[in-house]
This record gives sequence, structure tokens and C-alpha cells, in this order.
Amino acid sequence: MIFKKDNCLIYQYDNETVQIEPWGNNAVRVRASMNASFTGNNWALEEKAEGKGEIVVYDDRDASAVVYANMYSGKNESFGSLTNGKITAVVNADGVLSFYNQDKKLLLKEQWKRLKDCPSMPLNVYGREFKAVAGDSFHAAARFIADDEEKIFGMGQYQQKYMNMKGCMLELAQRNSQVSVPFYVSNIGYGFLWNNPAVGKVTFGVNGTEWEAECTKDLDYLVIAGDTPAEIEETYMGLVGKAPMMPEYGLGFWQCKLRYQTQEQLLAVAHKYKELGLPLDVIVVDFFHWTQQGEYKFDEKYWPDVPGMCKELADMGIRVMVSVWPTVDYRSENFREMMEKGYLVRTESGVRIAMTCFGQELFFDATNPDARSYVWSKIKENYWDKGARLYWLDVAEPEYTTYDFSNYRYQLGSVMEVGNIYPKLYTKGFYDGMKAEGDENPINLVRSAWAGSAKYGSLVWSGDIDSTFECFRRQMRAGLSMAMAGIPWWTTDIGGFHGASGEDPTFRKLFIRWFQYACFCPVMRLHGNREPQKGFEGDMVSGIGLFGSGADNEVYSFGEEVFEICKKYMFLRETLKPYIKEQMRITHEKGTPIMRPLFYDFPEDKKAWETDDAYMFGPDFCVAPMMEEDLYEREVYLPEGSKWTSVHDGSVYEGGQTIQVQAALDVIPVFLRDDKLPELKGLI
Repeated sequence: MIFKKDNCLIYQYDNETVQIEPWGNNAVRVRASMNASFTGNNWALEEKAEGKGEIVVYDDRDASAVVYANMYSGKNESFGSLTNGKITAVVNADGVLSFYNQDKKLLLKEQWKRLKDCPSMPLNVYGREFKAVAGDSFHAAARFIADDEEKIFGMGQYQQKYMNMKGCMLELAQRNSQVSVPFYVSNIGYGFLWNNPAVGKVTFGVNGTEWEAECTKDLDYLVIAGDTPAEIEETYMGLVGKAPMMPEYGLGFWQCKLRYQTQEQLLAVAHKYKELGLPLDVIVVDFFHWTQQGEYKFDEKYWPDVPGMCKELADMGIRVMVSVWPTVDYRSENFREMMEKGYLVRTESGVRIAMTCFGQELFFDATNPDARSYVWSKIKENYWDKGARLYWLDVAEPEYTTYDFSNYRYQLGSVMEVGNIYPKLYTKGFYDGMKAEGDENPINLVRSAWAGSAKYGSLVWSGDIDSTFECFRRQMRAGLSMAMAGIPWWTTDIGGFHGASGEDPTFRKLFIRWFQYACFCPVMRLHGNREPQKGFEGDMVSGIGLFGSGADNEVYSFGEEVFEICKKYMFLRETLKPYIKEQMRITHEKGTPIMRPLFYDFPEDKKAWETDDAYMFGPDFCVAPMMEEDLYEREVYLPEGSKWTSVHDGSVYEGGQTIQVQAALDVIPVFLRDDKLPELKGLI
């Protein structure tokens, strides 16, 4: 049965209900359930956006009037359509869903293998499938027909070499360095949001696309039609929430290492930067500056005057960022209270431990609003009120010692059902607290995210990655995928995190190339755990004494050649600040990411859709990083329709061609579009 109800198109058969409704402009939301009603959760979506759907239901008597005759399996059968701007959703008598744009071009269609005229009819494979798990929850799947020519971009951050997700199988789960943000943009002309925080997977196969949720009550997704990737992306960001305006300190250079062990060490580094005349906007206090995990405060023995430290740094124009973990050690002074009040993550069976990091820890339950408020109260008392007002939300997935998702439960539900939303709500707790204290544009460095995280000021970095050229190449593609998934604020550990010595010539080359690239990223941030490790000579009882430190990781730590090149790009970043600020304003107002693939600005250029080794930085820069050791020349594709000028030597090229360029160790190939920003020529 197909009918209209409350501006929605409804399909019902047996115990399944499918609801199609307009959501904002040029988008439709689809929900399906075997239960008596939907959960009512909007998940990634803001409150329902206005949408005026034009709904038509054809019954058996007027089926001859069908415009979308190819949409259903037989003659004289009823079907319904809902049109919202540029998108039309159609459901036929068999319950098959299809989506068209304003030109009646097919964008997406469910894959069923039981239709009357289908050669595979005996297979009885449904486009929507529900298999009972427990109670009113199901293992659910949604299947769609694959298009041989389709390219898929977005989906978040996966540590792989592919930017085009076509042909990939992706786990829908959060892990250290893996960020599942289930939205993509297709070259066919649509965007797709899997609006479900359940653990699962998606396969973008050549013979079909299949989404799976391991445990859920509803299927829930959004389809957006648009004429360009920019139109689709901006529509999507309007529906899930756009990033705040990037504050001034976010535009410059950030210094960090694993880890400054004492107040004295941190201040010494800050003063050294200033003595050398180097720009520095943010310096970071990394983990285990605390007494115990879950106490959210400095160890005063080693950080004796935090207000004085913050003022001293502020007088130099430097902001302090402090690491926060969601872990709560059993020995923490707050553990008993948090346990009594139900603020900690539960286990379904076995010993109630979620992480073992120099102790036995549970995570606070970020899905519980009271738990978020409690943690913020400690942050305010011990950090904010003392002048430390930027936060690095580490372990935000959260990072289970064993990723046995089925064994953990939040207030909002089992991790299998809602787990992917944890980092979004973790960040929300800090965003809400900072806003309440008068910070109009909060920013939090965070290791994970989900759809809609951008609106809470999430600056995602790519996790604890290796210091190799191979890993470097993967980060660039990961950053572009995050941008297309709706996470415009993104950064990396310059040089990588694990496994490198500052004395290694290969690492020094990697560091230089990575540093150049970071100059053209949304945030330019240095971090890493360098070898050889340093011990800690102080108290071995408190939290701070449990962990040593990596070797020096400042721009002056790797020899004169590295220092001079870094200095050049630090000052180039300063010169770029007005441009970056303007692009961040556009990000805030429209949702357009500052860092994006070439096709975002050149959708008519087929070659731009195939290029994954260069990107646009705002509309005016084409950036082509050097991502291999001992590589001093490379090919660069310059998109058609524009003229391109080399920032390095002023050479001018017509777009639509691949050129060979030279790039000495101190040069990254960057090209300016159509005579923009001529004052930058020669600065690289």
C-alpha cells in the first residue's frame, strides 16, 4: 500500500513501513522499520528542515500515466513519487525505491533480485533486509544498483591509498586513525548520508552497493541531488550543521610533541621560538600531565603555576592547549562518584575494564548529558579558570584496548547500535561548556568524528600514524575524503607520529615535505613521538611519572637545513593568514571546505575527477605535494578552464594539461589560478 501522510510518502507491506519525506532543499530522507514506529532520532541531522514535497500516488486505474515507467516491474501497478526541488523519490508496488534528478536522470536505485521481469527473480534478495538480533533491534541492510562509471568521494578517514571509494569495503566503526563519517558525493550528481550510528560496514562493489548496520531499529538515510559537488556539499552541511568561524589562533602555527613533561620545559620551548623570531600561535600540553586519568587537572608538583604560565604565554601571543582523555582510572578521586551516578561506560559481560594504559580504566559516557556536564565542570575548575582554554580531546573514538564493540554499552544504547556517535557527543560536551563561558567560536582538537561533528568545532587530526612516505601519501587522500564527508577542519602530525629519529636523513626529508604540505592544510600543526625516547627522572607514582617523552620535536631540532626551510614556510603561512581567514569564513557560512579535491572547483573536467595527488586550497591554489623520497620533479595536472601561475618561478600554464615541474627539497609545487594573489610569487 502506498499513500500520503503529513507531507510524507508512505509505503507499507506486511510489517514493514517505509517513510519518504522532504528534508531541506533538494533532499529526501528515507526511513524503514519493521517496528510499529520509528525511533524518532534525527542522529546527524539538525531539527527537521523545511521542505515542500510534491507527492503523487498512482493507483492501478491510472498507472498508464506513469512518467517513470521504467521504475516498476509490471503493468497496471500502483506507485508513488515525492519531488523536493531537484530530487524525486519513487516507490513502486513492490516497494522498490529509486531517485531521480530534475532532468529525470536516474541517480540511485535499490537492488532487488525478486522482481517479476528480473532474470535473477528466484534469488529472493531484497533491497532492504531486516534480520532480528534481539528485542526490537535488527541486523539491517540496504542494497543499491552499482553504476560502472560512478566515482565516490568522502566517507571520512580510512588509512588506505584510495580516495575514490568505488571498489572499497569500509568498516563503519571508529578506531585510532580511522574516522567513520558515512557521507559521500558521487560524480553522478548526488550525495548520500547513511544516517545511522551503528557499527557496520559498506561495500561499494562493482556489482552492487551494500550498507549494513549490525544492530539497529531503523534504516535511515538521506539522498541529495545537485548540479555540482559544491551544491551537494553545501546542502549537506546546511542539514547537519556548519563549522563555527575559525578563530585567529587557528590560522597560524601550532607546536606540540610527545611530551613536555614540566611547566619549565614548555616555557623554555615557547621562549626559544620567540628568541628565534618565529611565529607561534598555540603550544600544547600533551597527556600524563595529570595526577590520575579521570582527575582532569595538572600535577602541581611539575606544573606549579598554571595561571602564571598561561599569562606568560599569552603575553607572547601564544595560546595553551591541554590534552584531555575520556578515560577514568579506578584510582581516580572521581571514579566512585562517576560510577555511582552512572557516568561510566558499561560492559555487557566480564571484568568492567575498557582500556589498560598504566592502569585500569573506563571511559566516561559521552552519550549521557549529565556525564558531559560533570566532566566539563572539572575541566572548568582545573583548566579553564586557570587560563588553559583550548582542549585536545584525545582517544575520542574511544580507543578500546580490545575493539570488542559488542561488549560495551552507553546510556544511549549498545555500542553496536550507537557507537559511532560517541566522538560527536564527546566534542559537544566541551563545545557547550566553552560557549556557556563566552567563547563564541570554540575549537577542539579531536581524534575522531561523525556526521555533524563540524558544528561543534571539531578539528580532527589523523591519529597516531607512522612516519613514512607511504603513510604521508595516505594522509593527503584521507584529508580530502574528510573534507568531502563534511569535516572541513582537519590536520595531521607533521612528520607522522610513530617511529622516526630526528637524526635519520630519510626522516628529515620526510619532515620537510610534510611541513610544506601542512602549510596548505586547514591547520598547520607539528606533533610526534620522536626517537630515542627520554625517561622521566621525577616521581614515578603519580600519573606524570608513568610516561617518559619523545626526543626533541621543534623546527630547530633537526639541523640547519631543515630549520631554514621550516622557517620559510612558517612565514609563508603568516602571509597566507588573510586568505585562509576568508576561506574559513566561507566554510562557516556555506559549508565549503577550504581543502578539497580538484573536481570540487572543476566538476566539468573529467581529468579532475581522476586526480588524487593534488588538491585545491581554497579556489585559488592548486597544491601538488612531493610525497616520495628523493623525488625532485613530478607531473602535475592543472584543471582546464583556468590559467595557472607557478608560485615558485612565475611560469604560466594553460589549464587542461599535465606538466612536468621541478621541485628542489625546499620547494612544493603550488599554482595560482587566473592571476590571483600575484604578491605571493617567489615566496616558495
